[in-house]
Amino acid sequence: MKLHQHSLATFAAAAVALFVLPLLVQPFGDGWVRIIDAALLYVLLALGLNIVVGYAGLLDLGYVAFYAVGAYLFALVASPHLLTTFPALKAYFPNGLHTSLWLVVPLGACVAGLFGVLLGAPTLKLRGDYLAIVTLGFGEIIRELVTNLNKPVNLTNGAQGLANIDAARVFGIELHRTKQVFGFEISGVTQYYYLFLLLVLASVFVCYRLERSRIGRAWMAIREDEIAAKAMGINTRDMKLLAFGAGATFGGVSGVMFASFQRFVSPESFALNESVMIVAMVVLGGLGHIPGVILGALLLAALPETLRYVAGPLQEMSGGRLDASILRQLLISSAMIAIMLMRPRGLWPAPEHGKAGAPKGGQA
Repeated sequence: MKLHQHSLATFAAAAVALFVLPLLVQPFGDGWVRIIDAALLYVLLALGLNIVVGYAGLLDLGYVAFYAVGAYLFALVASPHLLTTFPALKAYFPNGLHTSLWLVVPLGACVAGLFGVLLGAPTLKLRGDYLAIVTLGFGEIIRELVTNLNKPVNLTNGAQGLANIDAARVFGIELHRTKQVFGFEISGVTQYYYLFLLLVLASVFVCYRLERSRIGRAWMAIREDEIAAKAMGINTRDMKLLAFGAGATFGGVSGVMFASFQRFVSPESFALNESVMIVAMVVLGGLGHIPGVILGALLLAALPETLRYVAGPLQEMSGGRLDASILRQLLISSAMIAIMLMRPRGLWPAPEHGKAGAPKGGQA
């Protein structure tokens, strides 16, 4: 009973802290709240990749492709670009193409999931390094496609990207506009924080249920020993495809949210380094462990931005000989190396089977 009351108190304290966090940070500038918003988007991406890498043990280096699919899908159906490219559509949409975010979110999840299955189908027999190379190539193919699909018909506007994307609307309220609530000024980035937080909480619940389901246990069996899993009657082909598809849906939803938040998308946002960073979040936090993945995503998403304030003074100390961006990357890489040397299994790894609560000395 005491343990249950302690868990409820911890949950209530965490809920209050998450609710007031942007309100406490907002007076220091919207830039800090924007960093938190970006970190929550990376948490969504890391949770999705954790299904593929952490649960099923399939190394995916092209995960950012699903992020791009969701972002460009929303950008196309919620911006003036398609009507400019195809003037005949203006007769059907005289007020412009303003597709609801809540229609695009499930659509983006489904389309990204379909792309995930299309990626998984030809890679079912690949493992390890070979699988990583194929997925890496898939991510680069998607980026090259959105870069070059501007001729002969301009679908993506090429490297210039798509602008003037609609902001998110919740019950008719545009989230990018500052509002007054009980005398308090709530900025647009703070409103997006609460939207992203709800999505993260829903995603954590889904991942938690998946992890403890028969599907989750099948994924983990494949991760530990695929041959043994197949011998026990697990349909490894379908389970792998399901892992790719389920993980990709998270990327699609994150991409839709990114496009509505930034209101601009371009191929530079979906480069290879983004995929590598998302994989690093999962590995650094702890493969297959939801709290660890969240911790790794928050740390690696916020660290580059906060180190801007460290790299600047160090650049001045060197007399301007060191580039601030390169110095910032050096600091990030050094921190990651130090963490992995001290915590090889991640900052918050999953408890090893049979060790939690085991009697000391191995006696029954």
